[in-house]
Amino acid sequence: MGATKSDEFSVKDNRVANYAKALSNPARIAILRLLIQKQACICGDIVQELPLSQSTVSQHLKELKEAGLIKGDIEGVKVCYCIDEKEWKAAKALLGEFLAEFKPADKCC
Repeated sequence: MGATKSDEFSVKDNRVANYAKALSNPARIAILRLLIQKQACICGDIVQELPLSQSTVSQHLKELKEAGLIKGDIEGVKVCYCIDEKEWKAAKALLGEFLAEFKPADKCC
């Protein structure tokens, strides 16, 4: 979405959209699952765990970091990644709140 159009929506809706965008790729879901399973910061292991090139994994990590779902620390020449717990809780709350808005109606198409 263009920067000018995103200004026309609420901050909350933009945050939900950013989280949804970050979660919209199965490779990113796989990266998040890996970080969740390891429960620790991971450096070079991510590329070895996925059927993707280093550059592709780096691009997905960048998207996840921009959305705030992960954080990275530089250790020497490596960047180690883990789930950003504070942002993860915020995403869980916002996405849960959004999904809970739907209430089944008696009639639908």
